[in-house]
Amino acid sequence: MTGLRSVPVAPRALPLVGHLIPLLRNPLGFISSLPAHGKLVRIQLGPFTLVMICDPELTRQALVDDRVYDKGGPVFDRVREVVGNDGLASCPHSAHRRLRRLAQPAFHPARFPAYAKAMGACVEDVTASWRPGQILDVPTEMMTITSRITAATLFSGALPPGELGPVLDDVKAFFDGFYQRMFMIPPLDRLPTSGNRSHLRARTRLREAFDQIIAQRRAEGVDHDDLLSALIMAHDSEGDTGGMTDAEISDTVVTFFLAGTETTAALLAWALDLLARHPRIAHRLSAEVDAVLDGDRATHADLPRLELTRRIITETLRLRPPGWIFTRAVTADTRLGGHLLPAGSSVAYSPYLIHHRTDLYDDPETFDPDRWDPERPQPPRHALLPFASGARKCIGDTFGMTEAVLTLATITARWRLEHLPGQQRVRPALGLALRPSELRMRTVPRSAAPA
Repeated sequence: MTGLRSVPVAPRALPLVGHLIPLLRNPLGFISSLPAHGKLVRIQLGPFTLVMICDPELTRQALVDDRVYDKGGPVFDRVREVVGNDGLASCPHSAHRRLRRLAQPAFHPARFPAYAKAMGACVEDVTASWRPGQILDVPTEMMTITSRITAATLFSGALPPGELGPVLDDVKAFFDGFYQRMFMIPPLDRLPTSGNRSHLRARTRLREAFDQIIAQRRAEGVDHDDLLSALIMAHDSEGDTGGMTDAEISDTVVTFFLAGTETTAALLAWALDLLARHPRIAHRLSAEVDAVLDGDRATHADLPRLELTRRIITETLRLRPPGWIFTRAVTADTRLGGHLLPAGSSVAYSPYLIHHRTDLYDDPETFDPDRWDPERPQPPRHALLPFASGARKCIGDTFGMTEAVLTLATITARWRLEHLPGQQRVRPALGLALRPSELRMRTVPRSAAPA
């Protein structure tokens, strides 16, 4: 057998729809079951075929060879509906190196103290509004924090609080329908359903709002010490191709805003849920925060000493990776794992699948931040993929980790969040990001928390 015919097919496919039903009903369970059927496994999404890479080494090979395994496939086709084709995360291989060079100054270490200061102020503003005994919708509260942080570090005040609310509503409308659209068979994705109409309106309004800010900043020509200023002022001296075009900046800004809001909010919500289920780890975290912080706001200078906080974030990324599945498009005939993948094929990889393999992690279902203690044996580097790897590794990985560590430490300095009586295991609500569903927790001031 040649080509994709040699790749084993996952069980439970149905006529016409293929594996859409198990993917929609229990996607994590379905994805986790695939390694039992091979290192590469075919799944059918209606008329479309997707090859899932289930092996960590083969996943690493695909991520490193980003020329052959280019951005594309069902997930990125849907992402491009919103962020376009010219952004750093969505552009083809041919444009990526230049855009990466242009965007890299926005994430220069010298800018991080200013970013961290803005992050701390946003977290402090939101958490100061909480009241003892208040019941929080945790994912929504985390979205409020991360959206304010993203707006502050990206636009530096160009998006006033009064305008942030409608933008956040549009971001929520986009994510609410994303997972269903990701696996929706054409022409169903173009039917005038309420979900499709809401999705389209949100996309249009987001783009208009951001393009207006970009045009205003272009006209000002002032460095506001934020991400947008860095993108506008970037110049590609190596390639001598000038700076970013308006289309490239617009697509990259939309990408940064969506990615910086949803994924970090999901990560923080999962971390708070896991800490409430592991009080001894939560107690150690409180002790570290009390010893490190000078006050109740974490700063950039505190980061090196917030070691357990960072390990908690890293373990949450392993156990509940916000980016749980990604797709790539095969641009040339190639072989992977002994199988021929023809040009035009779509492949997928899942950090969730890799992070839960028993051959890579001891007790992979257990929340154990100390597995990342440098004194303990560490898993292979390619066993942890929350930010991907290779040339297209997320450019904002350090930014995201800084935001998550500072936010978790600042919340911990003031509050302990506890589950409501009878709270069962929190189910994931799948979208572009893996986030908790129906997670409500009660605030307890640290001064009133039991020792």
